[in-house]
Amino acid sequence: MRIFTIGDQTLEESSLEFRTLLADAYKQRHRPMCMCKEPAVAMYIARLEDQYLIKRMPLSGRDHDPACPSYEPPYELSGLGPLIGNAIQIDPSGRADLKLDFSLTKRGARSAAVEAAEPSEHGIRSEPRKLSLRAMLHYLWEAGELTEWRSAWAGRRGWGRVRTSLINAATQMTARGGPLSDMLFVPEVFHPEDKDGIASRRAAALKGVQATGSGSRKLMMIVAEVKEFSAAREGHKIVVRHMPFPLMIEDGAWRRLAARYEAELELWRSSEPLHLIFIATFGISNAGIATVEEVALMVVNEHWLPFEDIHELRLLEKLSHLKRKSVKGLRFNLPRNAPIVSVTLPEQKPAPVAMFIVPASAGEQYEHALTDMISARPEITPWVWRVVHGDMPRLP
Repeated sequence: MRIFTIGDQTLEESSLEFRTLLADAYKQRHRPMCMCKEPAVAMYIARLEDQYLIKRMPLSGRDHDPACPSYEPPYELSGLGPLIGNAIQIDPSGRADLKLDFSLTKRGARSAAVEAAEPSEHGIRSEPRKLSLRAMLHYLWEAGELTEWRSAWAGRRGWGRVRTSLINAATQMTARGGPLSDMLFVPEVFHPEDKDGIASRRAAALKGVQATGSGSRKLMMIVAEVKEFSAAREGHKIVVRHMPFPLMIEDGAWRRLAARYEAELELWRSSEPLHLIFIATFGISNAGIATVEEVALMVVNEHWLPFEDIHELRLLEKLSHLKRKSVKGLRFNLPRNAPIVSVTLPEQKPAPVAMFIVPASAGEQYEHALTDMISARPEITPWVWRVVHGDMPRLP
């Protein structure tokens, strides 16, 4: 059971007094201090529907005791490692200041494109000093703790919770001199009884990207679930769940998107329970049409956990029934030919376990990089599934 200090009071999180204290501390913007280690680790309070929850500050998971539920695996095992101190910088208040590798301004004639910093299968500009659009999506997912899972959460994570987690995470980030939450739109779950309220809040959120004339104008990011892609008179439409209008994408950009994310689209179409998440920069024209500028895709399972291929999906399915926590590793800016931890089991005894899936295409360079990664974290037990050797090894 975690113990926190808030102001001059120290309480167990299971106590009745703690629940009341948490609501008051949220209003006063006090930071809870997790007492799992000395010195105590600062956290923040998030509101999830009618509940108040304590969340990790950006990149602070490794500062907690491994036995603490707030502990997070070392970020060096994922694509997050090269970005720390470069694209992601933590300021004295504990907020993450982000350097973005995509534009939030539209100038002149439109030239929509699939995200320029997104990797192809044959190479990548693996730039550690800026976040690509895909890396931005991965960081929001990671900071929102949406990469974590345990079986007790089954049936409790829908789009409403995903949305709140993303928005809460964005409140702890800044970019280009302003709060990231002001640059991010995540559609609300549609409720017919509140359709007027939802429409009013959506209009207020999107007011800043509505064109009012010629010249440059601001763009926003959207993170949402794809309902379907459909052909338009010119180009294509991205039909978005919980939104009454689609986002338009020109034909050339659509072809590039379909080619670059062929694997994600194939996986999504293969099974009804899977979800396809997209992040895009977009604006709204003088005519009121929402148009995509840059876009990246990510496929997730029924628990909203990202995965890259059928092997990762099988591993997540196996782990989803376990009571202990699992944490999905993400690629961020790294190419597919670079090893990353697929899943970490931070609560495994006597030591956390890092689970790696080696693809059939892995060569000597990949194996050397994997060996170096494992050697750099001797306190973590490796579990390796080499796909060419056959079926999944026995779980730890």
